[in-house]
Amino acid sequence: MSEYEEIIFEIKDRIARITINRPERYNACTQQTVHELIDAFNRCMDNEIGVVVFTGAGEKAFCTGGDQTTREKGGYKGKYMLPLEVGWQRVTLLIRTLPKPVIARVNGYAIGGGHVWHVNCDLSIAAEHAQLGQAGPRVGSFDPGYGTGDLMRAVGVKRAKEIWYLCRRYTAQQALEMGLVNAVVPYEKLDGEVNQWCQELLEKSPTALKMLKYAFLAETDGVTGVTQLGVGGLSLYYDTDEAVEGRNAFVEKRKADFNQFRK
Repeated sequence: MSEYEEIIFEIKDRIARITINRPERYNACTQQTVHELIDAFNRCMDNEIGVVVFTGAGEKAFCTGGDQTTREKGGYKGKYMLPLEVGWQRVTLLIRTLPKPVIARVNGYAIGGGHVWHVNCDLSIAAEHAQLGQAGPRVGSFDPGYGTGDLMRAVGVKRAKEIWYLCRRYTAQQALEMGLVNAVVPYEKLDGEVNQWCQELLEKSPTALKMLKYAFLAETDGVTGVTQLGVGGLSLYYDTDEAVEGRNAFVEKRKADFNQFRK
C-alpha cells in the first residue's frame, strides 16, 4: 500500500511499518526520503494503529544517516529543500511524540543520523550482525539536541561522549550491554522477535501507553514534555460528561452546572 518513492509504508493488524527503501545506498536518506518519512509518521496518528515499526530495507542497514553525495555547502540538496530543523528533526520529533510506541528494527548498520533515530525510538531490537555508532565529527556534522540528550540518558555521559567524539562502531552485543538496544537476535529471527514485542504492546492499554510515553517526555523535555503530558490528559478530559457540560452550556447560552460532578 506504499505510494512513496524512497520508503515503504504498510499497515496490517494494527501495526504500521515504515521502511527506508534505499538499500543500494545503505538506506542513507535524501531530502525526498525525509519528506516521505514525515508524511508516513504523521499518518501513524491514526487511532487504528497501535504500534509502529521503523526499519530499513535489506540486510545491510537500518539507516546510515544523510546521503552525503547529496550534501553541499548549506545543507542537503534535492527536490525538497527542507531546513534541518524542519526535515531531520521533524522526523525525530514525530518519533518521540507519536502517542504510541515506536520500535526500531535494527537490521544492519545504524550509523550517524540513523543511529540518532534508533536511539530516539521507544524500543530497539537489533540483529546480531548490526553495527551502531555516530559519524558526525568524522563527516563535518553533529546533532545538538535529541541525538545527544537521549543517548546520554540511555548510556551515561561518559559513554555518550565516547560514542560521539570518537565515532567508533559498536557491535549489537556491545550495544545491548551498554543499554543502547533492548534485545539482540540472529537476523533470521529478527522479524519474529519484533512481531512478538508488537503483540505484547497491542495487548496493553493504548491510553496507558500514550500517557506513559508523555510522562517520560515530561521528565526529559521540560515545558515541551509537560505540554505533551498535559494535552494528553486534556484529550481524556474532553471525553467526559463534565467537559461536555461546559461545551453545551456555552452553546446553549446558559450557566454550566458543574456541581453534579462533585460527587
